[in-house]
Amino acid sequence: MLSTSKALMVQGTASDAGKSVVVAGLCRVLSRRGVKVAPFKPQNMALNSAVTEDGGEIGRAQAFQAFACGIEPTVHMNPILLKPSTDCAAQVIVQGKAVDAMNTIGFQSYKTFAMTPVLESFERLISEYDCVLIEGAGSPAEVNLRENDIANMGFAEEADVPVIIVADIDRGGVFAHLVGTLDCLSQSERDRVVGFVINRFRGDVSLLEPGLDWLEEKTGKRVLGVVPYLQGLMLDAEDAIDTKQENIDPSKNVLNVAVPVLPRISNHTDFDALRAHPQVNLQYVAPGKPIPPCDLIVVPGSKSVISDLTSLREFGWGAQIQKHLRYGGKVVGICGGYQMLGKHIYDPLGLEGNQLDAAGLGYLEATTVIEKEKVLTKKSGQLHLNGKVSEVTGYEIHMGVTTSKGVNPVACGEGDNGLINTDNNVFGTYWHGLFDHPQALALILEWAGLNGEKGIDLIKEKQHSIDALADALEEHLDLALLFQNTAES
Repeated sequence: MLSTSKALMVQGTASDAGKSVVVAGLCRVLSRRGVKVAPFKPQNMALNSAVTEDGGEIGRAQAFQAFACGIEPTVHMNPILLKPSTDCAAQVIVQGKAVDAMNTIGFQSYKTFAMTPVLESFERLISEYDCVLIEGAGSPAEVNLRENDIANMGFAEEADVPVIIVADIDRGGVFAHLVGTLDCLSQSERDRVVGFVINRFRGDVSLLEPGLDWLEEKTGKRVLGVVPYLQGLMLDAEDAIDTKQENIDPSKNVLNVAVPVLPRISNHTDFDALRAHPQVNLQYVAPGKPIPPCDLIVVPGSKSVISDLTSLREFGWGAQIQKHLRYGGKVVGICGGYQMLGKHIYDPLGLEGNQLDAAGLGYLEATTVIEKEKVLTKKSGQLHLNGKVSEVTGYEIHMGVTTSKGVNPVACGEGDNGLINTDNNVFGTYWHGLFDHPQALALILEWAGLNGEKGIDLIKEKQHSIDALADALEEHLDLALLFQNTAES
């Protein structure tokens, strides 16, 4: 079914069925076996993105899958990235670079041309790696999107690759999901499905076996395995916000942190290190809900900054942030959040929406102009807070150019990397990933009021999680069947 010179595509019965996780786990399984493997997703729609070494932009999930392979991500691992700016429009990024903003109907036409860069990137990976693990998008059963499909079976047919289908049993109706998905496919598409993976199972698998036998007899497809519900893993989310916290220790000093969830929040993986920290109680605040009493408010990034700033005020969060500061709290703004904390934001070309300018929250002496050229770069430097210094790394993804006046807490060569106010209770930065660096995280938490910070290394946590995921796939999937033509089996 799959050889080290070929590829396998992982599709799902729905979004969040487990495609990204299965691909990441299989990437680590093959990498541990000495196979030179790379991830690939033809088309991704997500506001979580990452910057490659050559200054391109791809989906965060593919960067994480590359991390699982032990390789640097490239733009060819996700040649088409859609970043929604409204319910009906998205920025289209092709091989790492933004090319245009298109509405839904426009992209349907664009897909006719998008297959060329998709196949070009795929063929490049195939030529460089022993194996390419491909992730589908959404579900192949979305018949309204079948014309000129580049994300699921349309790509599989064009590239002539085998497919496995993942279903999430935790949602219920798993057999209906799998049979129904298969029934929505053409005969040639059904023929290339080599088996099913049932994900997130809780309990005794023997109770499921009659259903598995029925499914195999009904469809003629093998069930390749049943993966248990794995808890406590620290894995990058593709788009959905993961609010689970399992490591907090109430017996220790705890810092309360709130993140208002903006309608177009982007790169919320910025807060994974906070969510994993045993001394941080991280609370995501749903739209329209009040910000709870806390020590630190973090205003996140946004794909539509002026629109989200308007929503922030409509939800009452502007006044609540003001009250929070008056009572001694601290505020951090990341990327779009940094722009909102400034004096004014201008979008003269209407790149992010119909509103062309808006007054900011006014806590920082900064003015932003949204420009067409996007800034995409990895960064390293020093973070200065409370007279202390820490090494820090991060990355920038934004279209705004900010002019500021004051002290910059993030020192890194030239350019505007951030700003802190004279009261030392508000700072903003363009750097995503600021909390991922252990020393920088410790310094920020101390600045926000946490005493006796114990520290956490997010990279190590993710490595342990990927290994635990790979161990589970090794145990619960029939890898001998899945990889029956590989040299290592």
